[in-house]
Amino acid sequence: MAWVSRYASDAALSSGSASRLAGVVDLLNHPLIGERYFFPGGRTPASELRVPVAGAVLSCGVHRVDPDGFTVVHFHGNGEVVADWQGVLDRAINGLGWDLFIAEYRGYGGSTGHPLLGQLLDDVAAVIEAAGPPEKLVVMGRSVGSFFALEAVNRFPTIAGLILESAIADPLERLLLRVTRAELGASADDWRALEERLDHRAKIGGYTGPTLLLHTRFDGLVDVSHAQRLARWAGGERTLCVFDHGDHNSILWDNYDEYLAEVAGFLARVRTGPAAS
Repeated sequence: MAWVSRYASDAALSSGSASRLAGVVDLLNHPLIGERYFFPGGRTPASELRVPVAGAVLSCGVHRVDPDGFTVVHFHGNGEVVADWQGVLDRAINGLGWDLFIAEYRGYGGSTGHPLLGQLLDDVAAVIEAAGPPEKLVVMGRSVGSFFALEAVNRFPTIAGLILESAIADPLERLLLRVTRAELGASADDWRALEERLDHRAKIGGYTGPTLLLHTRFDGLVDVSHAQRLARWAGGERTLCVFDHGDHNSILWDNYDEYLAEVAGFLARVRTGPAAS
């Protein structure tokens, strides 16, 4: 059985000043981060929608069934591609009556370009614009995909709902496992700006829509404490579901019925909420 905790809404945290963001894009796009943190490659998807972004084209997957256009936008994990989720996630989400838009990253699957973090974060805007009106979207981020789901609600605060699976509360904690600050050659000002740009506490705290967090207590890659922190920080109503089975890569398969029941209930609540009016 999963442990589920449901919280009432509390005040959103401030998203912070943008005054220190100058120069961050170059640091986020440092090639060492791209080379050591991301794992591009893989197959071109079926049901492909090509989304142009600055200097590249993203090979996304689209599966439409809902005449009203309610859509789950899925940002997959590292070492995965859109094609890995086709035939699985589309059946589940389409079976709930929702469209599915699976976002791809630069250099992954059939996309062109190379995965640089700053560019990947900027690409989120084009993905959301291609997926549909934010008020009819639920963004879902798995593992490193949580970076982009949280970026989406930060840029588009009217997004109808947020689902985070095996999500990362502190991106810098993960990045610093692969690269050091000295290797990046960051000044003190640039580092402070980088911390602000990757501040998941501010991003989820500034989002007042509903959030569903899914994690397993036996995740050996991203500890369950990440989900617990994100739940505490969330600026809107949130549900934290911690499963007793599975690990980082088997959370869906080892908890399939409970997992989909949580997602189905969340999507049903979103559909009957403000976005449906």
